[in-house]
Amino acid sequence: MRSSEMERKTKETSVKININVDGSGEYDICTGVGFFNHMLELFSKHGLFDIRVQSEGDLEVDSHHLIEDVGIVLGQAFKEAIGFKEGIKRYGASFCPMDEALAMVCVDVSGRPYLVFEADFTVEKIGDMSTEMIEEFFRAFVNNAGITVHVKILSGKNNHHMAEAIFKAFGMALKEALEIDERIKGVNSTKGVL
Repeated sequence: MRSSEMERKTKETSVKININVDGSGEYDICTGVGFFNHMLELFSKHGLFDIRVQSEGDLEVDSHHLIEDVGIVLGQAFKEAIGFKEGIKRYGASFCPMDEALAMVCVDVSGRPYLVFEADFTVEKIGDMSTEMIEEFFRAFVNNAGITVHVKILSGKNNHHMAEAIFKAFGMALKEALEIDERIKGVNSTKGVL
Protein backbone atom coordinates (compact mmCIF):
# COMPACT_ATOMS: atom_id res chain seq x y z
CA MET A 1 0.00 0.00 0.00
CA ARG A 2 1.39 3.39 -1.00
CA SER A 3 0.60 5.70 1.88
CA SER A 4 2.11 8.58 3.79
CA GLU A 5 1.57 10.90 6.73
CA MET A 6 3.07 14.39 6.71
CA GLU A 7 2.89 17.34 9.04
CA ARG A 8 3.99 20.98 8.85
CA LYS A 9 3.80 23.61 11.59
CA THR A 10 4.70 27.25 11.17
CA LYS A 11 3.80 30.44 13.02
CA GLU A 12 0.99 30.84 10.45
CA THR A 13 -0.40 27.34 9.95
CA SER A 14 -0.62 23.79 11.24
CA VAL A 15 -1.23 21.09 8.62
CA LYS A 16 -1.41 17.31 9.03
CA ILE A 17 -2.20 15.07 6.06
CA ASN A 18 -2.64 11.31 5.66
CA ILE A 19 -2.96 9.80 2.20
CA ASN A 20 -3.37 6.39 0.63
CA VAL A 21 -2.64 6.52 -3.09
CA ASP A 22 -4.26 3.10 -3.60
CA GLY A 23 -7.50 4.00 -1.90
CA SER A 24 -11.15 4.22 -2.85
CA GLY A 25 -11.72 7.97 -2.76
CA GLU A 26 -12.61 8.36 0.91
CA TYR A 27 -11.88 11.74 2.44
CA ASP A 28 -12.03 13.75 5.63
CA ILE A 29 -11.02 17.32 4.75
CA CYS A 30 -11.00 20.22 7.19
CA THR A 31 -9.16 23.36 6.14
CA GLY A 32 -11.48 26.11 7.36
CA VAL A 33 -12.00 27.23 3.75
CA GLY A 34 -15.25 25.68 2.54
CA PHE A 35 -14.69 25.91 -1.19
CA PHE A 36 -11.14 24.57 -0.85
CA ASN A 37 -12.50 21.62 1.15
CA HIS A 38 -14.90 20.94 -1.73
CA MET A 39 -12.09 21.02 -4.32
CA LEU A 40 -9.90 18.62 -2.33
CA GLU A 41 -12.88 16.30 -1.86
CA LEU A 42 -13.35 16.22 -5.64
CA PHE A 43 -9.64 15.51 -6.15
CA SER A 44 -9.81 12.65 -3.64
CA LYS A 45 -13.03 11.12 -4.99
CA HIS A 46 -12.10 11.20 -8.68
CA GLY A 47 -8.48 10.19 -8.10
CA LEU A 48 -9.57 7.34 -5.78
CA PHE A 49 -7.09 8.66 -3.22
CA ASP A 50 -7.94 8.34 0.47
CA ILE A 51 -7.08 11.73 1.97
CA ARG A 52 -7.38 13.14 5.45
CA VAL A 53 -6.50 16.81 5.98
CA GLN A 54 -6.50 18.49 9.38
CA SER A 55 -5.36 22.09 9.19
CA GLU A 56 -5.75 25.48 10.75
CA GLY A 57 -4.17 28.79 10.03
CA ASP A 58 -4.32 32.55 10.09
CA LEU A 59 -7.57 32.86 8.15
CA GLU A 60 -8.15 36.22 9.80
CA VAL A 61 -5.36 37.46 7.47
CA ASP A 62 -6.61 35.55 4.43
CA SER A 63 -6.49 31.99 3.12
CA HIS A 64 -3.15 32.29 1.29
CA HIS A 65 -0.85 30.75 3.91
CA LEU A 66 -3.19 27.87 4.69
CA ILE A 67 -3.94 26.88 1.08
CA GLU A 68 -0.28 27.12 0.08
CA ASP A 69 0.83 25.04 3.07
CA VAL A 70 -1.80 22.38 2.39
CA GLY A 71 -0.41 22.22 -1.17
CA ILE A 72 3.14 21.87 0.19
CA VAL A 73 2.26 19.07 2.61
CA LEU A 74 -0.02 17.23 0.17
CA GLY A 75 2.73 17.33 -2.46
CA GLN A 76 5.29 16.01 0.04
CA ALA A 77 2.92 13.24 1.11
CA PHE A 78 2.38 12.12 -2.49
CA LYS A 79 6.12 12.19 -3.16
CA GLU A 80 6.81 9.98 -0.16
CA ALA A 81 3.93 7.59 -0.91
CA ILE A 82 5.00 7.14 -4.53
CA GLY A 83 8.55 6.22 -3.47
CA PHE A 84 11.00 5.30 -6.21
CA LYS A 85 8.25 5.16 -8.87
CA GLU A 86 8.97 1.63 -10.07
CA GLY A 87 6.31 0.29 -12.40
CA ILE A 88 4.16 3.41 -12.57
CA LYS A 89 2.81 4.55 -15.92
CA ARG A 90 4.30 8.01 -15.19
CA TYR A 91 1.98 9.92 -17.56
CA GLY A 92 -1.68 10.71 -17.13
CA ALA A 93 -4.16 12.96 -18.92
CA SER A 94 -7.78 13.82 -18.37
CA PHE A 95 -10.42 15.98 -19.97
CA CYS A 96 -13.24 16.72 -17.55
CA PRO A 97 -16.49 18.49 -18.45
CA MET A 98 -18.60 20.26 -15.86
CA ASP A 99 -21.64 21.56 -17.73
CA GLU A 100 -20.29 24.34 -20.02
CA ALA A 101 -16.76 24.13 -18.55
CA LEU A 102 -14.08 21.81 -19.90
CA ALA A 103 -10.71 21.32 -18.24
CA MET A 104 -7.64 19.47 -19.47
CA VAL A 105 -4.97 18.31 -17.03
CA CYS A 106 -1.83 16.39 -18.04
CA VAL A 107 0.64 14.96 -15.51
CA ASP A 108 4.20 13.64 -15.75
CA VAL A 109 5.57 12.07 -12.56
CA SER A 110 9.04 12.99 -13.75
CA GLY A 111 10.86 14.10 -10.63
CA ARG A 112 10.98 17.58 -12.19
CA PRO A 113 8.56 20.18 -10.83
CA TYR A 114 6.93 22.34 -13.50
CA LEU A 115 3.50 23.96 -13.71
CA VAL A 116 1.70 25.43 -16.69
CA PHE A 117 -1.61 26.93 -15.56
CA GLU A 118 -4.01 28.52 -18.05
CA ALA A 119 -7.35 29.41 -16.48
CA ASP A 120 -8.90 32.85 -16.73
CA PHE A 121 -11.29 33.23 -13.83
CA THR A 122 -13.60 36.22 -14.05
CA VAL A 123 -14.33 36.65 -10.33
CA GLU A 124 -11.98 37.31 -7.42
CA LYS A 125 -13.56 34.71 -5.15
CA ILE A 126 -15.55 31.51 -5.38
CA GLY A 127 -17.29 31.09 -2.06
CA ASP A 128 -14.67 31.89 0.55
CA MET A 129 -11.64 31.11 -1.64
CA SER A 130 -9.68 33.57 -3.74
CA THR A 131 -9.46 32.30 -7.32
CA GLU A 132 -5.78 33.24 -7.53
CA MET A 133 -5.13 30.66 -4.81
CA ILE A 134 -6.08 27.82 -7.15
CA GLU A 135 -2.88 28.33 -9.14
CA GLU A 136 -0.90 28.86 -5.91
CA PHE A 137 -2.16 25.52 -4.56
CA PHE A 138 -1.06 23.74 -7.72
CA ARG A 139 2.36 25.44 -7.67
CA ALA A 140 2.94 24.37 -4.07
CA PHE A 141 1.81 20.81 -4.80
CA VAL A 142 3.90 20.46 -7.97
CA ASN A 143 7.07 21.90 -6.41
CA ASN A 144 6.88 19.55 -3.45
CA ALA A 145 5.72 16.41 -5.28
CA GLY A 146 8.33 16.84 -8.02
CA ILE A 147 5.88 16.43 -10.88
CA THR A 148 5.02 18.30 -14.06
CA VAL A 149 1.41 19.44 -14.43
CA HIS A 150 -0.31 21.26 -17.28
CA VAL A 151 -3.74 22.74 -16.49
CA LYS A 152 -5.87 24.38 -19.14
CA ILE A 153 -9.49 25.52 -19.22
CA LEU A 154 -10.69 24.87 -22.76
CA SER A 155 -14.13 26.40 -22.26
CA GLY A 156 -16.23 27.77 -19.44
CA LYS A 157 -18.22 30.72 -18.12
CA ASN A 158 -19.19 29.66 -14.60
CA ASN A 159 -16.13 30.00 -12.35
CA HIS A 160 -17.33 27.31 -9.91
CA HIS A 161 -17.70 24.86 -12.79
CA MET A 162 -14.26 25.74 -14.14
CA ALA A 163 -12.56 25.15 -10.78
CA GLU A 164 -14.47 21.93 -10.22
CA ALA A 165 -13.50 20.57 -13.64
CA ILE A 166 -9.81 21.34 -12.91
CA PHE A 167 -9.70 19.46 -9.59
CA LYS A 168 -11.64 16.48 -10.94
CA ALA A 169 -9.37 16.27 -13.99
CA PHE A 170 -6.28 16.55 -11.79
CA GLY A 171 -7.44 13.62 -9.67
CA MET A 172 -8.15 11.45 -12.72
CA ALA A 173 -4.89 12.36 -14.49
CA LEU A 174 -2.73 11.74 -11.41
CA LYS A 175 -4.52 8.44 -10.74
CA GLU A 176 -3.67 7.29 -14.27
CA ALA A 177 -0.03 8.38 -13.94
CA LEU A 178 0.38 6.46 -10.67
CA GLU A 179 -1.17 3.21 -11.89
CA ILE A 180 1.19 0.23 -11.77
CA ASP A 181 1.80 -1.53 -15.09
CA GLU A 182 3.48 -4.90 -14.56
CA ARG A 183 5.08 -4.68 -18.00
CA ILE A 184 7.20 -1.73 -16.85
CA LYS A 185 10.45 -2.99 -15.34
CA GLY A 186 12.03 -0.42 -13.03
CA VAL A 187 10.97 3.11 -13.96
CA ASN A 188 9.37 4.31 -17.18
CA SER A 189 12.38 6.23 -18.48
CA THR A 190 15.24 5.54 -20.87
CA LYS A 191 17.51 7.20 -18.25
CA GLY A 192 16.68 4.50 -15.73
CA VAL A 193 15.75 7.04 -13.05
CA LEU A 194 12.93 9.46 -12.37
